[in-house]
Amino acid sequence: MSAATYDACLARLLAHEGGYTNHPADPGGPTNFGITITDYRKYVKPGAGAADVKAMQVEEAKRIYRAKYWDAQRCDALPAGVDDCVFDYGVNSGIGRSAKVLQRLCSVTADGRIGAQTLAAAGKRDPAALINAICDERLRFLKLLRTWPVFGKGWGRRVAEVRAFALQLARAAADPGAAPPLPNIMPTPDIQQAGKGVVPLPIPAKIIVQRGGKLATGAAAGGALGWAWIAQHPAESAVIAVGAGLLVGGVVSAINRFHQAQQQAAMPGLVPVPAAA
Repeated sequence: MSAATYDACLARLLAHEGGYTNHPADPGGPTNFGITITDYRKYVKPGAGAADVKAMQVEEAKRIYRAKYWDAQRCDALPAGVDDCVFDYGVNSGIGRSAKVLQRLCSVTADGRIGAQTLAAAGKRDPAALINAICDERLRFLKLLRTWPVFGKGWGRRVAEVRAFALQLARAAADPGAAPPLPNIMPTPDIQQAGKGVVPLPIPAKIIVQRGGKLATGAAAGGALGWAWIAQHPAESAVIAVGAGLLVGGVVSAINRFHQAQQQAAMPGLVPVPAAA
C-alpha cells in the first residue's frame, strides 16, 4: 500500500473514533482518538489516568496506530482493501481477534500472528470475497456482545462504511485506471461508533483488573495487621506484601487470559474463503 492510502485509512479510522469519550457502557473506559487508557498505559505512560488520556495529542495516537496496529498486523503486505478491514477491526476489537479471523478465513493456523504463511494465503484469496467475509464475521461478533443495544446502530454503520471503502480500494488496485478510491464524504464522528467491540468483563473482574495494584497494597498493609504491627515487623510485612502482590497479580493474569480467550474465540458457522483458482 502507498503512504497516501495508509493516510486515507487512518483518517477514516480517526473520524470513526472521534475524540475523548468515557461512556459508562464502553469496556474501553477513558478513550481518546480510539486509544484506550489501557493502551495509553502500555505504550506511552504506565501510570496514566483519565486526565492524561484526555490530554493526548492526535500525533501520539497516530504513532500508536502505525506501530501497534497497522505495522503489527503487516497491513502493508496485505491485499488492498483487506488491509483496511483488518486494521479497523483490530482497533475496534483487538489485533488478536482481527488476525485470527483473517487466518480462519484463509484456512491457516489461527495463532494471532500475521506472518509469511498468513500473507501468502491472503494473497491467494479474492480480495472482495475476503473483505465481505471479514465484515460479515465482524458484524455477527458485534451483535453477540451485550453492549450491542448501546453501540449497535453506530457499529453497524461503521462496518458498512469500512466494507464500502475497502471494496473501493480493492477495485482500484485491480484496475489502476479506475476512479480514485477516496470517497467524497468522510464518516461523521459518533460516540455510538466509537465504543470498543470487546467482550465486557463482569464488574467484579473489571475492578480487580483495574485496581489490582491497589488491592495488593491494601491486602498487604491493611486489615487486622494494623500499621503498628507493620512498623514493628518490617521484614514480615515485606514478605506479606510480596505474597499479596503475587496473589493479586496471578488473579489479574488469569482473568486477562480468560477474557482474551473469549474475545478471540471462533464464531460458529464461519466459512473459510476458498483460494482463487
